[in-house]
Amino acid sequence: MRTSKYIILGCLLLVGATSCKKWLDVNTDPSSPNNESAALQNRLPWIEHFYQYTSGVSNYRAAAQAGVYYSTNGTSGNQLSTTWTVNTGNTTPYQTWFVEVASNLNDLYDAAKKQNAYHYMAAADVFHALGFMEMLDLYGEMPYTQALTKNPSPGFDDGKAIYNGCMAKLNEAISLFNKPQDATVTALATGDLWSAGNVDKWIKLCWGLKARYMLKLSKKADLYNPDSILYCLSKGPQSNADNTVGPGFNNSTVVDYLISDPVVTNGNFDYAAFGSTQRLTQYYVDKLTNMRGSGVVDPRMTKIVPASMANVKLDGSGRISSYTWLRGIGVDVHGTATRLVKGGSASITSVTYSTKNDSIRYKITNATDRQNFINDQMAYGRTFRVRNDTVVVIYPTGTYYINSPNYLLAGDTVYVNLRSSAIATSGITAQGPLDVSWYQQTAAFNAGVVASTGSFQVRPVSDQEILTYHEMCFIKAEVYLRKNDGANAKTAYLAGIQAHMDMMQAKLTSWQAAGYTATNPDMAPMKASDISAYMTSAAVAQGNPTMSDVMLQKYLAMGCSIENWNDMRRFNYSVGNVGSFGVVYPAFQRSPLFSGTALYTGSGASDPRYWPRRWSLPNTLELNYNITNALALNPHATDPNIWSMPVWWDCATDAEYNGYLSK
Repeated sequence: MRTSKYIILGCLLLVGATSCKKWLDVNTDPSSPNNESAALQNRLPWIEHFYQYTSGVSNYRAAAQAGVYYSTNGTSGNQLSTTWTVNTGNTTPYQTWFVEVASNLNDLYDAAKKQNAYHYMAAADVFHALGFMEMLDLYGEMPYTQALTKNPSPGFDDGKAIYNGCMAKLNEAISLFNKPQDATVTALATGDLWSAGNVDKWIKLCWGLKARYMLKLSKKADLYNPDSILYCLSKGPQSNADNTVGPGFNNSTVVDYLISDPVVTNGNFDYAAFGSTQRLTQYYVDKLTNMRGSGVVDPRMTKIVPASMANVKLDGSGRISSYTWLRGIGVDVHGTATRLVKGGSASITSVTYSTKNDSIRYKITNATDRQNFINDQMAYGRTFRVRNDTVVVIYPTGTYYINSPNYLLAGDTVYVNLRSSAIATSGITAQGPLDVSWYQQTAAFNAGVVASTGSFQVRPVSDQEILTYHEMCFIKAEVYLRKNDGANAKTAYLAGIQAHMDMMQAKLTSWQAAGYTATNPDMAPMKASDISAYMTSAAVAQGNPTMSDVMLQKYLAMGCSIENWNDMRRFNYSVGNVGSFGVVYPAFQRSPLFSGTALYTGSGASDPRYWPRRWSLPNTLELNYNITNALALNPHATDPNIWSMPVWWDCATDAEYNGYLSK
């Protein structure tokens, strides 16, 4: 493993010169800060920021595996969500974790220790646990005990050692946060982006993380302890006021030195909504429109599922005068996937803005397909003409359309992508910081024709959720169901749904007050009456919930989060062979376009190796520079089917886990 130490010092100089935000305007050190002089309050916000970046890419790609996102990016997202054919490791999370975060944790801890700055020491411990546990979730075995030493070829540790080490760090963090700091010591508030120095919130974060991590052991009869989890939950977040989030901003054009993404935006945005390749799946959208087969539309739907403008009319000055909103639909990846089967796994096509009356000629030799296509044009009210087997469609000025003569693609405008705009990346100079909608080109912006309103979790100004009260509620509901306590499970289940509604509503209200809704109605609050009606509807279990009820509401609320993939692994996806809970994620199957037979070698769905279980280590890092140590612990580290090998916590026993390593 090769890491670049002291990266943050370079960032301090960069941002001190560009001054993109108060908490990143850190030019308070000497003009040439070094590892000894960099102040604690300057280190911490950068560690928080770069952890958000690491978790952003992990969240997005893991959520694609969990069926939340579809992507046309054939080198990462599509291979994770659709074909399951990834042939290399996912390098970015590993690289950004070690280069930008982990390599600075010992320095923060040691510098804080010299000053008796216990709370900064504790914060370093928290990030140690957050990052290494995430790496365990993704990659399984990796360097741990020697990872942050001067050893250029550190040895590998197994999952159990990494897990226990992370839990020990959280225990130490709780102890350190409970120690009072001397008044002369740098206060945590001066360098804390996440919680403004609120030590109580940090302590609750630690206890909440312990509950989250203990839940990973649900398959292990000898280690899973429901009462310990409930104890941790009693010490963790008790309301949305205790949520730990990383704020996102749209007030800077500074981009990251390593990846060239905006510095101050939400890390989830940087991957799920930076470009035009990501969309929600039908599997996920169905939870917002048909939870429990109810047909009830969730009030969160219009805040999460993006929309674009359709049926646009322009006035004499070229500005929009009338339009309707076209709410996007999810891409059917896990069902029959009819559209993808016809066009190809990555064939969903992004829109083009018509700056004049554009005509497209579609040659459709199949009579049934041709008539269906004609019927669609009539339904949309478009002007068209037919001659033999060719249909010519006119797309008027101000229209978003698919600029291709392939008729299979013409309807792709319904798959509205998740893209949002940040001033650092939009390419439209006049688009100010309070307009985060996406416009396909400058002409569309000048006309006011929105191509996507974006999605709640993944806008540049969205909060990045590190640990939330609603997650704690759903964990509590699951634990109570495992204890056969349906009444308490119901209380926690309902509290989790309500907490997520309330969290969203608070953010939407703040966006409205800030002025974002002038151009984007999807950023406005929900109707209180709609929330109340939903809570008493058939979409929500009114009696004791099933495990599927709990986990699907958690799945909906967590969205862009690695925890959805972690949960799916714990319940073996849609197999229904965990306890007596039945199928927890119904209809989650391999895509009809699945082609990853070399990676997922299980003989059937009940075989653990039928499903995605981990990522391969990055070829350009561990498998090039530290291959001897990687193979010493796991001889199968380079095998194609490493992708289906369970990590430690995904095994019922150590013997099962060691069996995978030694076979």
